[in-house]
Amino acid sequence: MPVTALTRPSPRPLALSAVTDLLTERTCPSLRGHGGEVEGRCGGGLLWGGALGLCRGHGEGLGPQLHRERAHPDVLQPGGGAQPDLQGYDVDFDPPLESKYECPICLMALRAAVQTPCGHRFCRGCIEKSIRDAGQKCPVDNEVLTMEQLFPDNFAKREILSLTVCCPNTGCGHKMELRNLENHVGQCQFATLPCPLCQVSVWKNMLDEHKAHECSRRTVSCPDCMQTFYFEESQVHEQMCPLANVVCEYCSMEMIRDQLASHCDTDCLKAPVACTFSFFGCQERMQRNDLAQHMQEFTQMHMRNLAEFLRSRSLLEAGPAARGGGACGGGGGGHMRETVQQLEARLVRQDHQLRELRIHSETQAAQLGELRRQTRALEDAARELEAQQCQGVFVWRVEGFSTHLRSQEAGQPVVIHSPGFYTGRPGYKLCLRLHLQTPTAPRCSNYISLFVHTMQGEFDSQLSWPFQGTIRLAILDQADGQPHVEVMETKPDLLAFQRPTSPRNPKGFGYVTFLHLQALQQGHFVRDDTLLVRCEVTPRFDGQRRDSFQPRGSEGSL
Repeated sequence: MPVTALTRPSPRPLALSAVTDLLTERTCPSLRGHGGEVEGRCGGGLLWGGALGLCRGHGEGLGPQLHRERAHPDVLQPGGGAQPDLQGYDVDFDPPLESKYECPICLMALRAAVQTPCGHRFCRGCIEKSIRDAGQKCPVDNEVLTMEQLFPDNFAKREILSLTVCCPNTGCGHKMELRNLENHVGQCQFATLPCPLCQVSVWKNMLDEHKAHECSRRTVSCPDCMQTFYFEESQVHEQMCPLANVVCEYCSMEMIRDQLASHCDTDCLKAPVACTFSFFGCQERMQRNDLAQHMQEFTQMHMRNLAEFLRSRSLLEAGPAARGGGACGGGGGGHMRETVQQLEARLVRQDHQLRELRIHSETQAAQLGELRRQTRALEDAARELEAQQCQGVFVWRVEGFSTHLRSQEAGQPVVIHSPGFYTGRPGYKLCLRLHLQTPTAPRCSNYISLFVHTMQGEFDSQLSWPFQGTIRLAILDQADGQPHVEVMETKPDLLAFQRPTSPRNPKGFGYVTFLHLQALQQGHFVRDDTLLVRCEVTPRFDGQRRDSFQPRGSEGSL
């Protein structure tokens, strides 16, 4: 391209020529090996040879370099491809931007860098706007400055475009040269774009997922009626969809919404309804399944209300008929009186029926109570016969033992009595009492206490008192292990072995510290949440003491 095509009018060529001569004279020896970079002083300002090229006496000369630098109309011409008022690059540099590449006006990286004769560099848009708005002077040192005196600093431009910058999009850690930033941002998956449906800004790589699953304006269809609508209208549609499943608020039956109204009006047994005689004055409301009972219980009141209504109607109709004077009025009044009499007769009959039903109900209730008493007596007799078959050996199943343990751990007293059993037929009637001592009980905390009580039995009058014999108590190991056994001899002088004067003798005899609760965990005493307690009683009627065993000391018994 001819040089004359890029030459500006006077006085620009003279200024460039003078600056070039000055740089050649002052810095010519230092140009070798510096890649064309020339520094010098002109009017107190710093000049960079990167915008001018090499000196006339070295390298390729000024012409070709100047041609290359001026071949970019966006740099040379204010009205070229670059916007005149565009500020610097507002991006994050890594490492941070050096101050020499910073525009003194916008304080950002130089964009389309230009240099002034006084040696300062600015963004082209910033300095041109400053000259237009603030006057023809340099913003840094107030030297006279015109548009024609600005010349492009392509060296600084290349240096800045080669700097490493970070992608401005949140979440993207990519780094590249500044010259590649625009292309990267156009392709960056972390760039935010407005959703075409809801206009919400989302990441480019998440746009498809947003439109498919998150966008409030995405189109969805109802699974019941297949109608399409925006997702943000889902709740409104769910409340109106005629085929959606709903639950009756009265009976909790599930159905579609279209059937709910007719269900509540005609079918729902728990829906509130008004009395059939509400038109005649009954104000009661009840569930539909209670309506028949209400009609039966309040028949007399309904008949009275109906009769009162008909009486008032007859009086109202009789008035105009009497004024009209005619036989028709008399005939109508007679018909109404006949109707009222029939209703009153019906009311009397229903009243008699209600009384008969009430008497029958009371009789059945009395018969039912008697049957229950007989049933209890039979059950007691069966248990008594079962107890008599024990023959002095009784195995007590204490079920739900874990529940009793939790109560004991909570500090609650646990006292359990067994059913009664006989030592024979005839024989003494006895029962067992198991007591779980609380953790705070003195001297016996966390122990199982086991006692024997005498009870009033069928053969008491045939036996000798006080009761004498040997009692063997055991908690069984349910895995064929060794049971925990204690044997004791009765003491006739204690009240616990005298003939009882109440169904169960309040005094008992046994061991306060029969077995520690920790011992239950060492064996298999509890299985299926059940503890087995065995009691074997051998009565003695001859007054002879057995010495074939050694009972535990008296300190463990009561």
